Amino acid sequence: MGIYLFMVYKVIGDDGVAISEQYPLVVSTWPFKEAVRAAWRAVDGNHSAVDAVVEGCSACEELRCDGTVGPGGSPDENGETTIDALIMNGVTMEVGAVAAMRFVKDGIRAAKLVMQHTKHTLLVGEKASAFAIAMGLPGPDNLSSADSIRKWSKWKENHCQPNFWKDVVPLDSCGPYHAKARIDVKEGGCSTRYLMGVAEPRSSLVGPHNHDTISMAVIDKRGHVAVGTSTNGATYKIPGRVGDGPIAGSSAYAVTDSGACVATGDGDIMMRFLPCYQVVESMRLGMEPRLAAKDAISRIARKFPDFLGAVVAVNKNGVHAGACHGWTFEYSVRSPATDDVEVFTVLP
Repeated sequence: MGIYLFMVYKVIGDDGVAISEQYPLVVSTWPFKEAVRAAWRAVDGNHSAVDAVVEGCSACEELRCDGTVGPGGSPDENGETTIDALIMNGVTMEVGAVAAMRFVKDGIRAAKLVMQHTKHTLLVGEKASAFAIAMGLPGPDNLSSADSIRKWSKWKENHCQPNFWKDVVPLDSCGPYHAKARIDVKEGGCSTRYLMGVAEPRSSLVGPHNHDTISMAVIDKRGHVAVGTSTNGATYKIPGRVGDGPIAGSSAYAVTDSGACVATGDGDIMMRFLPCYQVVESMRLGMEPRLAAKDAISRIARKFPDFLGAVVAVNKNGVHAGACHGWTFEYSVRSPATDDVEVFTVLP
């Protein structure tokens, strides 16, 4: 479990506001070093935490980090790539998010536009795309790539296995699917009819390279906190699926008076528990980041012992710690105490 701590000093800025020399701070899931560097350049250059999160997540979208962020990765059952993203301002508690967004590659910038220019929190699907394009983002674009189409074609050749369906009967190996018939009326009575085998373990559907998110927290020089996420979701997901990426409190959460949390993993499971809300609330109540992170993960593991996931807790003083379940997890940090990005390893 990684913990990072450094001393607190205060100086006074030109506007008379106290600036902590422990800040700025950038924390991100996974070793997405270029994304952290992009966020650091912004926040170290006196940009706000919100703007730094946008720069960091946008860099990951452009780099297509691990093939799970930005365009060109994680095809759904139809072979299409869609985008989920979120941004949250921990000072104002404003949130902007997009989900299942088609044809627009700039997920985090679209999320920021939702936060800045609407009174809504979340826009979805083609209407989110239309909004983003109307607000000036490039599009419509084909978000698939040669690699994503190749991956999807191999999956089709493998009879569309594994997939995210359960208790269904396909008309052929790749659907369409129908709810499993449980009662088979026969002459003389009824009998239970099981037409499918045991459900595929979720651990075979989720992993660092097929179901991942950049989730980033930034504390700027004024001590203001923001978080953001971007992902193209679970590989081979059912079209229309929305994971935890654009859900405030699940993939990320920020309250400047308490701290922030970022998360990654099996979003379909994690979003049922709002682990990042739990982490930040625990820190508000006085729990240290290490214990807050561990507690949030253990709540999920008690109900779903085979799930894969991780959280990083960052308190308002910049102390951070991670916890994970089912895999070895890494997260990245840049602070004034280091010359470059540091990667911390968290064991399950």
